[in-house]
Amino acid sequence: MTVLDDRTAMAESDETSTLDELFERLERMPVPAGYKVEIVEGTVFMAPQRDTHWEIIADIYDQLRAKYPRTRLKSDIRIDFPGKLNGFAPDLALIAEGAEKSSRGRWRCEDVEFVAEVISKGTAVNDYGPKKTAYAVAQVPVYVVADPYQGRCHVYTDPKDGEYVRALEVRFGGDIDLTGTTVDLVLKTHDFPRD
Repeated sequence: MTVLDDRTAMAESDETSTLDELFERLERMPVPAGYKVEIVEGTVFMAPQRDTHWEIIADIYDQLRAKYPRTRLKSDIRIDFPGKLNGFAPDLALIAEGAEKSSRGRWRCEDVEFVAEVISKGTAVNDYGPKKTAYAVAQVPVYVVADPYQGRCHVYTDPKDGEYVRALEVRFGGDIDLTGTTVDLVLKTHDFPRD
């Protein structure tokens, strides 16, 4: 286990393990209270939840909740995404209306219409790299990365051929105009705290 700045990463060396086997192993491990666990390209990340992190997630949730029913909003729930061993637990995801869980009891990435991730120093590379790619390959129409260290949101839309065609950067305090996307609202960032 390698301790990063504010994250703990564990490398999984058994290339034959399936995502389900990895999560089954994790369920038997003592994960500290207040930590989020996800698997990105076969590596397990355990992330402590910080106040800043939660405040931004809660703010985005409240804004989406004003338009969408609670049952369509998911936080820290495992959703498997394309790529090698990608079992993500997005900070916040909007599931399509009428979507149903798979036969394995999980939401399908094809039904995800929006994802918001709030980065931490130790795992920013995941949110800007492999997770962004996996979301684009899965055709998630809108991906927002809130970065409290930069005081900016990075907004990615229009996935095509495994990449997002459009990218927008908005400083905390500005509005993110998502009208014309599947989310169809203006996301306000004026209350997003910085680290």
